[in-house]
Amino acid sequence: MRDDFGFSTDGAPIGRHVLTAPGIRARVLDYGCVIQSLEVPDRRGHSADITLGFDSMADYATRSRYFGAVVGRFGNRIGNARFTLDGREYRLPANQGTNSLHGGEHGFDKRVWEVTEAASDRLTLTHLSPDGEQGYPGTLRARVTYTVSGSAEGSELRIDYHATTDAPTHVNLTNHAYFNLAGGGDIHGHELTLDAGHYLPVDSRLLPTGELAPTAGTPFDFRTPRTVGERIGEDHEQLRTAGGYDHCFVFDSPAGALRPVGRVREAGSGRTMQVLTTEPGVQFYSGNMLKDAEYGEGAGLCLETQHFPDSPNRPEFPTTVLRPGEEYVSTTVYRFAVEREAGEESTQWP
Repeated sequence: MRDDFGFSTDGAPIGRHVLTAPGIRARVLDYGCVIQSLEVPDRRGHSADITLGFDSMADYATRSRYFGAVVGRFGNRIGNARFTLDGREYRLPANQGTNSLHGGEHGFDKRVWEVTEAASDRLTLTHLSPDGEQGYPGTLRARVTYTVSGSAEGSELRIDYHATTDAPTHVNLTNHAYFNLAGGGDIHGHELTLDAGHYLPVDSRLLPTGELAPTAGTPFDFRTPRTVGERIGEDHEQLRTAGGYDHCFVFDSPAGALRPVGRVREAGSGRTMQVLTTEPGVQFYSGNMLKDAEYGEGAGLCLETQHFPDSPNRPEFPTTVLRPGEEYVSTTVYRFAVEREAGEESTQWP
């Protein structure tokens, strides 16, 4: 189902598409592939929106912190807003200090995508990114498919990314949804588990230093469940630098196959979210800078599955180069369920 959601800043009409399956409802905009809302039930069967978003197109155009958007061509930061590929230097827009962040000032999150397939439980959107868009070489054809499914055991949102190019370029696509499984308040009480024995420390510009640091014995060790807020206030250099968590965690399991890499649990509602991905890492962001009229600091957390930040300038990192004849393929699944209270009988999802 599609309805009108206003107009972009250049007057293009924006559509909102509703995807439904048992136990899940998603609303997706063709502006930026934005997940405007995502509703799943709690242990009592009461549904709530568990992502941050806005009710108007004007807010997305002027106030959004990438809420629910697909970011690219390169999600995360590229240092000094430049990279060298095959001996040629490419300069990008610097939209966060000296960094190029999430594809630049007018990245994929601010483009109106074309809907090429729409069903009750599935939506496919495409964007043709011309050579030189935001400084990137090559004409890139990007495709994103959202699929929802559900059963009595739970539900899931699946995101499939595809891209091809006619010239060598860098690609690193991800979704920037902010999750709050309680449907309100802050996320410091959310329990997080990540299958990551290492993370990437950052410098003052929030760029990776190149070190692959062990999480063991640090506030970055989420290999066993702990709440986001348990150690976020500790006097640790990396927490001070980022104002909380804003780091890439490196999964212990090899990339390529779709496998479980993390889990979030919110005790009050009973909601759980398992994360599965083909990617080698995840940017865990604890919403440190969410300070505006609608949301406060820590109102949502991001688990942006992706390749590593600043990879175009870090040959030691897994490559993000896409060449003609190759296909960029990536999948991430967010799987939702509920935990019952002790003694409570399990009931089917609505």
